[in-house]
Amino acid sequence: MTPLRIGNASGFYGDRFDALREMLTGGELDVLTGDYLAELTMLILGRDRLKDPGAGYARTFLRQLEECLGLAHERGVRIVTNAGGLNPAGLAARVRELADRLGLPVRVAHVEGDDLTATHPGSLAAHAYLGGFGIAACLREGADVVVTGRVTDAALVTGPAAAHFGWQPGDLDRLAGAVVAGHVLECGTQATGGNYAFFTDHAPRRTARPGFPLAEIHEDGTAVITKHPGTGGFVDIGTVTAQLLYETSGARYAGPDVTARLDTVRLAQDGPDRVRVEGVRGEAPPPTLKVGLNRLGGFRNEVTFVLTGLDIEAKATLVREQMTDALATSPPADVRWDLVRTDRPDAPTEEMASALLRLVVRDPDQETVGRALSGAAVELALASYPGFHVLAPPGKGTPYGVFEDVYVPHGAVDHVAVLHDGRRIPVPPAHETVVPEDLPQGVLPESPPPTGATRRAPLGLVAGARSGDKGGNANVGVWARTDDAWRWLAHTLTPGRFRELLPETADLTVTRHVLPHLRALNFVVEGILGEGVAARHRFDPQAKALGEWLRSRHLDIPEALL
Repeated sequence: MTPLRIGNASGFYGDRFDALREMLTGGELDVLTGDYLAELTMLILGRDRLKDPGAGYARTFLRQLEECLGLAHERGVRIVTNAGGLNPAGLAARVRELADRLGLPVRVAHVEGDDLTATHPGSLAAHAYLGGFGIAACLREGADVVVTGRVTDAALVTGPAAAHFGWQPGDLDRLAGAVVAGHVLECGTQATGGNYAFFTDHAPRRTARPGFPLAEIHEDGTAVITKHPGTGGFVDIGTVTAQLLYETSGARYAGPDVTARLDTVRLAQDGPDRVRVEGVRGEAPPPTLKVGLNRLGGFRNEVTFVLTGLDIEAKATLVREQMTDALATSPPADVRWDLVRTDRPDAPTEEMASALLRLVVRDPDQETVGRALSGAAVELALASYPGFHVLAPPGKGTPYGVFEDVYVPHGAVDHVAVLHDGRRIPVPPAHETVVPEDLPQGVLPESPPPTGATRRAPLGLVAGARSGDKGGNANVGVWARTDDAWRWLAHTLTPGRFRELLPETADLTVTRHVLPHLRALNFVVEGILGEGVAARHRFDPQAKALGEWLRSRHLDIPEALL
């Protein structure tokens, strides 16, 4: 059977606007997907809907369709997107209006059932992560455009594949293969050289504007990850490995339709810009669905003091004491100071002679972190350390969000496919579920790592990394490109060594998972992001660069690997 060609045109709300047209005109496609949702996006859309009950979806997608709906219809490409956000019915109605205005006989369906806000008082948005069979039902009934709310990112691929090949819920290995392909596609150009650790191995013109990825899905669940001919970027085992490790935890990648075993994934270069993904095994899904809860946590504000020249530590101490005294009558509930020593001695420019002292405050009351903070900071302008100035004056306090996961039984949601003619098709919950048992942390290579002389050098010379966020936790996937480097990496980079290299994790729980087929280690760091990205707990609130910090750290590496 001919493979199903599924492309991606969006990895987040705000991705490249022209990608939809690029994917429709760049080569053959059967289905084009767009992923617009993330934990932070759901909070943003929730706040939009508070202002306008008719909002709550990704408006960018509708503007993209203004230009491309006719093109997709002409080429017979079906579009599947989670741009519906908190209001998939509303977006589907707008797409129908657009099709009518353009005179296109386009059948638009949508998926409902993820919204559990009414059953979770106090949350701004509470949405269950649905699987792909609602999407499949829409496509089997002839939909040309399918709009969803909160589904798993991989469901945008598993749904079309299940519809095309007739897969049923018991086809676990096939579904797991599609989940892995969907996970590779979901972040768009991260699979084609974007945000890639070894980007310097390639000419700048190849990495400047990477094309978006597509997957050729086969009936048995195997896939080839590739891109349209002539587009920028590159697809190789490294780019696919990096994306496979992104925002995952252990060897089990659980979803509502299937649990994919990442420790069974095998990758092979299948030609230029083609990577075959095979061997994926699937298990029954867990008995519960993940629900993302977003709520407003309070208000935050910040000010960054610039400290220049001599006596940096003394200057920091002075202004910290002054601000503490000024805020003493109504101290914020949470106060955090960070001194970043970007300065250097005998610097040739003023900026290079300066350090940054960052103050972040949070409180349930906006006034406590608003005018009180800005007034205290401004009043020090002529009464503090020599050279006093700030990067920008603080304004009024801004709201911040809190994200957390809860879990509900499959039967707690009414998963429904709503067709273009108004018919509603209920989607039954998974008929077989399994409570997952703990897996071993993975098998280390039996052969010993390279020996001999070593040299102090950055880890990134021999290992790639990619990191990301899952609620308040972060994951850091680290992989090697050769068998020798893998043996050394697996035996060297223990959780203890990881904590030594990244002191911010020293007091946190760090769990290591070994994925030998990928020559990779995946570290999960619990609690490093506080209450999630919207709370902006740390300098890098989504842990996007945590892996690159790790790669920059020095340790003793065998010279044979360098």
